Amino acid sequence: MAQYYTYEGISCRRSFRRRTDFVIARRQQMRILATMKDPEHNGYELLDSGNGDKLERFGPYTLIRPCAAAVWEPSLVPAKWTEATARFGRDGGNSWTFREALPSSWDIQIDELTFKLVSTGFGHIGVFPEQRPCWSWIRDTITKARAHRTKPVSVLNLFAYSGGSTLAAARAGAEVCHLDASRGMVARARENAGLNGLDKAPIRWIVDDVTKFLDREVRRQSHYDAIILDPPSFGRGKTGELFKIETDLLPTLKRCAALLSREPLFVLLSCHTPSFTPIVLENVLRQSIKTQKGLIECGEMLLKGKSGATFVPSGTFASWKTQV
Repeated sequence: MAQYYTYEGISCRRSFRRRTDFVIARRQQMRILATMKDPEHNGYELLDSGNGDKLERFGPYTLIRPCAAAVWEPSLVPAKWTEATARFGRDGGNSWTFREALPSSWDIQIDELTFKLVSTGFGHIGVFPEQRPCWSWIRDTITKARAHRTKPVSVLNLFAYSGGSTLAAARAGAEVCHLDASRGMVARARENAGLNGLDKAPIRWIVDDVTKFLDREVRRQSHYDAIILDPPSFGRGKTGELFKIETDLLPTLKRCAALLSREPLFVLLSCHTPSFTPIVLENVLRQSIKTQKGLIECGEMLLKGKSGATFVPSGTFASWKTQV
């Protein structure tokens, strides 16, 4: 039996084994939705979407970038779109066009986290705002767990990019191992840690191939209380190792399961591969940690704006959390 619901902008599915579980969870859900307020977006806001594009605000700058999911018509008048600071397009090759020049970098705050942003030649700027509810979930889950544990929560963050999940975990008091194959992105994540006053936090910064690192950690009998991963559809390791999500995700998750501690807290999996629906992620997560007891949830990550802005699906997630 499954229930669908929305949590902080994420469309979710929760799996239940008994009808009584569903009833209890439904009551909890009703209380959550009754008290939840629309979150403040701070430095990020989805302004509009449609005709294959999205219009977003990152601090003082508004950007237009491609969005294949936005097959509907825009809500705002065309004049609002023409006011955008810059547009990224893929027609004739990846390129930016500017109404006004963007700075070489700028900082924004999304909820409690500050990020350094840089426009790149492939359209990314250094943050995925759809992950914001995941960061809140990480922070809240670790904070609650620390009240019942005598040792710090240890977290492994794989494919960690610019460090949003790392920062959320460290802010909650966890010891974090941050791993990405890109030396430049690990350097950016360390900059972000400094921007958040976390340059002295217990964070290990690792540049390595995920599979090689996990194999070494298994041999070392290392363990982590929580594991976070946001794998790409296709990627290369530090020395050119290939990662294809279709063939490598399940083996990666099984390696992660072998690294869970005796008191595991959670596994959080997300991705942006179109064919990997929430149910796909739930299925692979369930298979990989089938010996662990707990609750699995899955759903879509969404970009959100103020009231009236159409939500934009942007990736999927599945999470496993131990039941205390």
